[in-house]
Amino acid sequence: MYRRLAVLVAVAVGAAGTARAQDPRVEIGVMAGWTQSDGVTGDAVQGGDGLFYNSIEPKDAFSYSLDLGFFVTPNFEIGGLFSQQKSKMLIGGAVERELGDWSVDNYHGYFAYNTGDADAKARFYVLAGLGATHYGSVDFTSVTGANRSIGGNTQFSTTWGAGVKLYPSKTVGLKLGVRWTPTYIKSDAEGWWCDPYWGCYVVGDAQYSNQFEFSGGLTLRF
Repeated sequence: MYRRLAVLVAVAVGAAGTARAQDPRVEIGVMAGWTQSDGVTGDAVQGGDGLFYNSIEPKDAFSYSLDLGFFVTPNFEIGGLFSQQKSKMLIGGAVERELGDWSVDNYHGYFAYNTGDADAKARFYVLAGLGATHYGSVDFTSVTGANRSIGGNTQFSTTWGAGVKLYPSKTVGLKLGVRWTPTYIKSDAEGWWCDPYWGCYVVGDAQYSNQFEFSGGLTLRF
């Protein structure tokens, strides 16, 4: 019995040593920072104050993100990313007005490449992702004192990022990065294009709302 117990202990210790020797396969990141945003323009609309407005955009504001990645090789990573900007809606034209709190949420699947060996103390990374951006509803009070609400909307978006991961220990690291998220909003008719084969059709000018995130935080790997 004691011999069998000793064998089981030896096997368990050996398996634990093998697990520790393996490269990390999963990485979780928690980031916080600042996001600079721009919006889109359109036809001028007269507001309740008698002035005309022709643009709408999120205000530059604090943001945070969470990501979960799986290493399919020591360098290539696939995963999911969620980020949220706690912003306010700005409308512009004759003057600029701040309407109310506006949450901008991003949901992306991503593919990333990490430089160096899996156990390197510093690794640079680049990432690209596809997904959607959700613009939350906005509640505000009009100039006449009435309570109003603007509904939310979800649009297709991509995300592109780069940065560095620093690992003072095997499992805990510091992550610094920048990320650009362009979100398709609409297309404005720009004119007609005529082709001898395809005929004539309207050419659109696509407008995107852009988010530029600068952030830092912790990354955990195991």
